[in-house]
Amino acid sequence: MILTTTTSNTSPELASAFTALSTDQQLALLWFIYKEIGKSITPAAPGASTAAPAIAEGLFKQLAEMSHDEQLQVQRDLIEHKNNLVSREYGALSDTTKLLFWYLLAQGMDRTEIIPMPDNYTLEPQAAQCLQQLQQLEHSQQITVLRDLVAGMGVDPSSSPHDPETGL
Repeated sequence: MILTTTTSNTSPELASAFTALSTDQQLALLWFIYKEIGKSITPAAPGASTAAPAIAEGLFKQLAEMSHDEQLQVQRDLIEHKNNLVSREYGALSDTTKLLFWYLLAQGMDRTEIIPMPDNYTLEPQAAQCLQQLQQLEHSQQITVLRDLVAGMGVDPSSSPHDPETGL
């Protein structure tokens, strides 16, 4: 399967470096981004005119009802483009709503509704370098890059072929 990601060209090197990370390092990096620059993401994600808060919250609530192990697997599935119902639901969201969904996940991790990061977790050097590069960008560029990173996750139900294994 060939995966393509459309980006805004704000920082293609950063996007490439992010996708080169392991799945778990991508998840960790998203968490650290929220912790480091999350306060500046807040007005850009929930208040964005193209975000659909009710849809993002509905998908978030689906995950919140799962066990922590299932929640982690769903997040991994999104990054790995696994063809399942949640990945397809996510794939149908607008890019801004996807950003809002990850913001809600991070908030849920803070409240331990969503599987939290292990205590004293540290990023691997490549992921830490991505975080540092993102922090050096202007606020609007940070939001654009972050939106680009989460936009390519999941499975686009309109362009994904039928999967006889899952029935989707």
